[in-house]
Amino acid sequence: MDRNITSRRPDPDLREPVVDQRPLMRVQATPWLMVIVLIAAVAWLGWRAFFYEEEGDPVGSAMLAFEKQNSLNVFSSRFEIVAESVNSHGVLGIDVLSSRQATIIPATVTYRLDLGSMDSDAFAWDPASQTLDVVLPPLRISRPNLDEARSRVFTEGTWVTAGAQRELSRNNSLQAERRAAAFAKNPEVLALARDAAKGAVRQNLAIPLQVAGYENARVRVRFEGERAPS
Repeated sequence: MDRNITSRRPDPDLREPVVDQRPLMRVQATPWLMVIVLIAAVAWLGWRAFFYEEEGDPVGSAMLAFEKQNSLNVFSSRFEIVAESVNSHGVLGIDVLSSRQATIIPATVTYRLDLGSMDSDAFAWDPASQTLDVVLPPLRISRPNLDEARSRVFTEGTWVTAGAQRELSRNNSLQAERRAAAFAKNPEVLALARDAAKGAVRQNLAIPLQVAGYENARVRVRFEGERAPS
């Protein structure tokens, strides 16, 4: 018995449905992309907070440090001054009463820098060598402080009146102050004060420069009229 086998095309409506996977892949990839972006943001913020140091303005940092101090005592010199006075009282041109007094008086003089008077022209920054050049104003010398309570007095005379004693002491004090002021300007003492001032300025600017991001910065200091250091 013959069988007629007739091939039939599948009904289009009965075919298995084809599912497009592309939208599903995009939906699955989106959360991972957000996680990656979040991790990158957290890493950048951590680097910014703990490792990154933004370099600031070295001249501005130096000026700010000086403005906060305004004045800086850099050196103090203590020494002894010898003063001598003579007091005479006479009659008809003849010295009847004569006395002499020598006094050794400790004196102290302070040297300071007027930092508040310095402007941006006093600073020069070389970014290539990370060197800050600073030009300082002249030192200000204080009025001598005489420690007369610790003075040693030597008086000569047969009869020294109270008035003569006061005059001798007053003259010796004035003389000691003048001599102390002159001694404070001695070139050797001034050289010591200048060296102390340069060292103090270098030390005071080291921390602000490090905070500004220049850990290897060098500070060169000189006074007005001095040659620039090499």
